[in-house]
Amino acid sequence: MEQSALPPVSLEELDKLATRASTVIDRLRDRLYAPGAQKTLDLRFNVKRAADMVGRSDKLIRDAEADGRLPMPEKDPNTGRRTGYSLADVNRMRQVFGTLPHRADSDPAMVLAIQNFKGGVGKSTMVCHFAQHLALQGYRVCVVDCDSQASTTSVFGLNPDVDVDEEEDTLYPFFRHGGPQDLSYALRATYWPNIALIPANLGLYDAEYEFAARMAREQVFVLDRLRIGLETIKDRFDVILLDPPPALGMLSLSVLRAADALVIPAPPNNIDFGSTAHFLKMLGATLNELARHGGTRDYAFVKILATKMNDSKSAHMAIKRMMDAVFPLDMLQSVLKDSAEIDNAAANLSTVYELTGPATRTETHKRCRAYLDAVNREIEVLIRKTWPSHHARLRKEGLL
Repeated sequence: MEQSALPPVSLEELDKLATRASTVIDRLRDRLYAPGAQKTLDLRFNVKRAADMVGRSDKLIRDAEADGRLPMPEKDPNTGRRTGYSLADVNRMRQVFGTLPHRADSDPAMVLAIQNFKGGVGKSTMVCHFAQHLALQGYRVCVVDCDSQASTTSVFGLNPDVDVDEEEDTLYPFFRHGGPQDLSYALRATYWPNIALIPANLGLYDAEYEFAARMAREQVFVLDRLRIGLETIKDRFDVILLDPPPALGMLSLSVLRAADALVIPAPPNNIDFGSTAHFLKMLGATLNELARHGGTRDYAFVKILATKMNDSKSAHMAIKRMMDAVFPLDMLQSVLKDSAEIDNAAANLSTVYELTGPATRTETHKRCRAYLDAVNREIEVLIRKTWPSHHARLRKEGLL
């Protein structure tokens, strides 16, 4: 029998390939995670911008500083000019003026999953940017990274291989038999005021095996474990964002059971939208099967978000028109367009909302920021509609 002209790839060669890949990753991590360095939020707001964010005039802010209700702003020692307000300063103003947008204690915290079983559709991008949008408005946010690839964990300043221990810091201990009964152990403060994180790393993938073993051993509906865990921390937050893995597995099913609402990112190209159509079909079948064993799980809303949209591509425009026609009530009106700003920020494990300086004054940045703000505001309004305490304000704003 004639042999292949190519030499076989042995297990030894595969091991060498993995070692080389690890070397590349290590070099990237050395560049992005300097020893002893901690990621910081360098955003500063002038008094006019701070007043807009707080919902009060700049005169009222200066008056509150003069009478001691607010601390005097920091000044540059060389020029004597104000250096601007941090987000923590703005939130202090909101507290003084009573304009924090928190839900009432009687309103349920929103558990929102950005969910699609396909990778590369913009899930983690949306989770990070939406979390930061909410934090800029003054909401209390928890981000739960359920994906062992840990992209969201990296964006929030943690090196998954160094700073995160799967035996202590991720969801994995909570899923183990005899593990903690409260998710408080996993909460980590971030450099963003009002954003807490439950991080992930590669070890979280073992939770898939733990789930399977527990279902076989205990004969219990363990897929509700995440939902039960979130109940132990919900009173501290307005919104809990779930970033699930891009696959149909036990963790993804747990996210579906835990979520109160879903946003489904779907790029308008044939392959990605075809995958989203399959996802929706699998979603219905999966939820019906889960309902037979653990009870029906209703959602406050389920919306499809067109992501990575490129207006210059006729195929994108055609598929987007079809999406709007087929899902007239299910599509978000806003679109997250393809932007080099998002890609460039992601290359540095950052977001568009974190950029400062001259980079924020370009037309490209302003357009990208406008797309992000429109999408995030639309989802924010949907969440607020689930909170009775916000209904009067929504009517006043003409949004209800």
